[in-house]
Amino acid sequence: MTVFTEQTRERAREIISRYPADRSRSALLPLLHLVQAEEGYVSPAGVEFCAEVLGLNKAQVGAVATFYTMYKRKPTGDYLVSVCTNTMCNVLGGQEVYDTLAEHLGVGHDETTADGKVTLEHAECLAACDYGPVMTVNYDFFDNVDPQAAVGVVDELRAGGRPMPTRGARLCTLKEMAVQLAGFADEREGAVADGGPGESSLRGLRLAQQHGISVPGFDPNTPIRSKAEADRAAAEAKAKADAEKAKADAAAKSAPTAPVKGGDGASAPTGVEVAEPEQATGSTAPDVPAPDDKSPQVRTAETRQPDAGTAVPDAPGTKVPADTVPPAQRDAQEAEAAGVAANPPAGDGKPVGDDADAQERNLNEAEAGSGGDGAGPAVASETGVQK
Repeated sequence: MTVFTEQTRERAREIISRYPADRSRSALLPLLHLVQAEEGYVSPAGVEFCAEVLGLNKAQVGAVATFYTMYKRKPTGDYLVSVCTNTMCNVLGGQEVYDTLAEHLGVGHDETTADGKVTLEHAECLAACDYGPVMTVNYDFFDNVDPQAAVGVVDELRAGGRPMPTRGARLCTLKEMAVQLAGFADEREGAVADGGPGESSLRGLRLAQQHGISVPGFDPNTPIRSKAEADRAAAEAKAKADAEKAKADAAAKSAPTAPVKGGDGASAPTGVEVAEPEQATGSTAPDVPAPDDKSPQVRTAETRQPDAGTAVPDAPGTKVPADTVPPAQRDAQEAEAAGVAANPPAGDGKPVGDDADAQERNLNEAEAGSGGDGAGPAVASETGVQK
């Protein structure tokens, strides 16, 4: 196994610390980018490293690494050049751009030049139809390219230059990009200071400003509140609502009780209050606390496996048993053991019913029925008479 640098191992520990202790496997995606940042691709050693630090097996890690196309399974060049050949870009000349680059570089899809600088691939969609045809270099955009412009970009890359993308920050290598995808900032001087939005993307905003179109009640100068400010405002609103409710309850208790007619039309005795019938909600579940009171992991677990103690929203015709005792862990273990015993795993032997004697007997009967002249066995007609 390749010995990864101490910096990579330190970053791996930092990535894992971002997640709850019982959800550490959620760190797998950024960890795969991290090992790709060191080796230029997700090697078998990288898969083993991720499995080791997360306590997974290599099959689980490999299943994720082979699912996402941004994880490369073989050595990749410093610059991944992706050319969109989907419908819109293709109509505008995307396929011609790709074919020109393939011929100029002498490589095909997912192949790397001999100098290890450029890996070429065709992409189905790069989500920039208003700039087609487009290509990206390590996921940074070069818009409205033609074959000559694309050749100029790859030649500059192979010569050691870093052409400026049409939009976004300045160009970096695939390994440098993988570090950012793992969740670490680009430490190059002024790395994110360049670039800007494209004019096509701003066209809708320009038209809205020209015609005075805006969202009703929208004030662009309204500051975005922090979570602490939002929580404080919510607490103040709740306190105000509780005070108003308490005031209303006090007023209801001090109000005189109106006489109520009895079943025979007579008035009920003065001063006797008639209780309102309790509204049946169809559920004995307690109130569901505010979403911020629970972690996303707890909410997800309750959704997937509710029990008697789980707070769930009321639903028509649904009741949550509140007086039952949840099954003990020992009962679940015994049930699982019984299921395993009743369903033994399949072995390498032949399945039940594969009797060699029966097979030989059937073969002999078939040969006898053929009469030795090559004719097939007698076949019963629909009326049951043999032909």
